[in-house]
Amino acid sequence: METPVTFIVFKRPQTTEKVFEAIRQAKPTKLFVIADGPRTDREDEAEKCEATRAIIERVDWDCEVIKNYSDVNLGCAKRVSSGLDWVFNNVEETIILEDDCIPHPTFFRFSEELLEKYRNDTRIATISAQNLQFGRKRTNYSYYLSRYNHCWGWASWRRAWQHYDLTIKLWKEVQAENLLHDILVDPKAVSYWRRIFQSVYNNPTGITWDYQWTFACWIQGSLSVIPNVNLISNVGVGADATHFTSNQEFSFINMSMQAMEFPLKHPPFIVRNIEADNFTQKTVYKATALDIFKEEVKKRLNYSAIKK
Repeated sequence: METPVTFIVFKRPQTTEKVFEAIRQAKPTKLFVIADGPRTDREDEAEKCEATRAIIERVDWDCEVIKNYSDVNLGCAKRVSSGLDWVFNNVEETIILEDDCIPHPTFFRFSEELLEKYRNDTRIATISAQNLQFGRKRTNYSYYLSRYNHCWGWASWRRAWQHYDLTIKLWKEVQAENLLHDILVDPKAVSYWRRIFQSVYNNPTGITWDYQWTFACWIQGSLSVIPNVNLISNVGVGADATHFTSNQEFSFINMSMQAMEFPLKHPPFIVRNIEADNFTQKTVYKATALDIFKEEVKKRLNYSAIKK
């Protein structure tokens, strides 16, 4: 496979090995590896980071491996964002996988073909592996277009990533102009995402980098490709997880996958699927007052732990 793959790892050799095996089957000719360093106050974390990085040394196919390993712990937001800045400074496009997201084998071909098809179409910012319609078929084509850029397995271009800003400095202007209402229309969705972006703006170097990517895509009016079947499974639940420590906290873990059929059937239009997006907003991006309170407490605790 000629398209470069970017692999983001940290301290989980068990899940890293599973994703690495999927990459090995695809045999990319170029592999970028981004790794954060261990936290000094976490017992055995240095050893876990070392064991995780050792897996990369198992590359046994014709592949140029390019590493960006941090000696110190930068935290999730800084490490992922700075790592992707580095990748896109080196290549025009890439497929991106994290150490807990196992892709279906057909995701690689799916991404490679669509990276080429939409390479110069600035209306498209992301190609996602994730489908969260739970079996609901939204189109007779191989994929639909969405405002939601799911990042559990994705691909993109330098031309799109150049708009990324970890600090989302344009948030105040977006808020003042009430642009979220123009983007989302639904008052509940506006309220949900206003809270998210305000939280990120207040603490841009916390534990999230992906909300900033959503923000960048939205203020550029960009769309994302969503496969008509799910092509990724997140297996990252557990004590070592950064975000999700139990299945009860997040219901989209360990989702089943289905093969993408080829040749791809491309939609003859660039139009967002509103029905699918409304479903996603109502089922994925929803929160009660108690959920919001619990999330804020968790973020503050995690951030405090990272800063120690």
